[in-house]
Amino acid sequence: MRAPFENIDLRIALYHPWIYVKSGLERTIMEIKRRSRHDWVIYTGHYDAQGTYPELMDMEVRELKKVSVRRNYGDVISAGLTIASTKIDDPGIDALLVSCDGLGSFITFANPSLPAACLCFTPLRAVYDPAYRKRVLSSGRFKSILQLLVEKIYHRIDRLAWRRYRHVFCISHEVEKRVLNAGLCDSSRIEIAYPGIDAEHRCISEQREKFFFLPGRIMWTKNLELAIESFLRFQSEMGADFSLIIAGMVDAKSKVYLDRLQKLAGGNTGIKFILNPTDSEMQDYYRRCYMVLFTAFNEDLGITPMEAGTFGKATIAVNRGGPCEVIVNDQTGLLVEPEVGAFCAAMSRMVSHPDEAVRMGIGSFHRSERFTWDRFVASIDVYFDKLALEGAQHR
Repeated sequence: MRAPFENIDLRIALYHPWIYVKSGLERTIMEIKRRSRHDWVIYTGHYDAQGTYPELMDMEVRELKKVSVRRNYGDVISAGLTIASTKIDDPGIDALLVSCDGLGSFITFANPSLPAACLCFTPLRAVYDPAYRKRVLSSGRFKSILQLLVEKIYHRIDRLAWRRYRHVFCISHEVEKRVLNAGLCDSSRIEIAYPGIDAEHRCISEQREKFFFLPGRIMWTKNLELAIESFLRFQSEMGADFSLIIAGMVDAKSKVYLDRLQKLAGGNTGIKFILNPTDSEMQDYYRRCYMVLFTAFNEDLGITPMEAGTFGKATIAVNRGGPCEVIVNDQTGLLVEPEVGAFCAAMSRMVSHPDEAVRMGIGSFHRSERFTWDRFVASIDVYFDKLALEGAQHR
């Protein structure tokens, strides 16, 4: 049976200010382009074809006015002004979807004639996420006052931009909570749409080698210190012949952070850093690992526990934010406090009771059925189908 709007196609602009790394955000953009029945043109203000997924080179990515990826005040303000003045000059575009994790919404100011929707990975965390703010607020009085002033101005402009959205897709209830608490949007315009995983590759792996796997970008928001310190304590207390493999992309901004992590590891041969691994290498680690760790504080969602589930592996994660929507505690993994003692105890429990690691891994595999790319993209298509139908009725 054909979908009710299957023959109605729109040409939609998908805008994100920066496409230059390999993260869940870029992966989501790729999957929308790949799976949607509508025609998408990807726009950005900073495109690094070598730094991001190579598949994007075949997906019509267009670079608009250049914006910096640096995060100091001057560059962020300059980027905001640039985005706000960026016009999408393509008369064939019917609608706009803004991929938002901060400044992206500003592009609606220069494109008022395009019906706009938002794919919100998070509103700007430095302003709207209390856990994030607690970590980044400067201790110096002058800088704190300056930051609060800039935030107040930003918040007012951001709220004006959000008024232009007809519909908002939030990638989790955690993100929805930040949006509502900030007064950016009312709940009637919000829809939860979980980004997902490739369902066709799901297969329980019976391999369980003696290592914990921590995948994802190596950057400070991932709180990797917690994993290293917890593993060192686990190693000391258990004496188990286990290792910790940390694998992910490192961009230029995070090299200093990587140096700190390597010093914290102290040359321990049981801790291995795998930098900029390929997709096939990541899948191999998932397939072979004992279980997965996820230490990011107050994460927006957390694709990692979903991906672990596709291989039948359980995850030990921080009991905060998005992972609480993916992991069912004691059924598909363990949700623990973001403390070294709690993580160490969870790791020790799983090693001492391998039957529990297997049981939770199987539970994680079955739960991963809920999080698929096809389901996610279908939600977006349905909205734009209705928008297309409205347009046809008004012609």
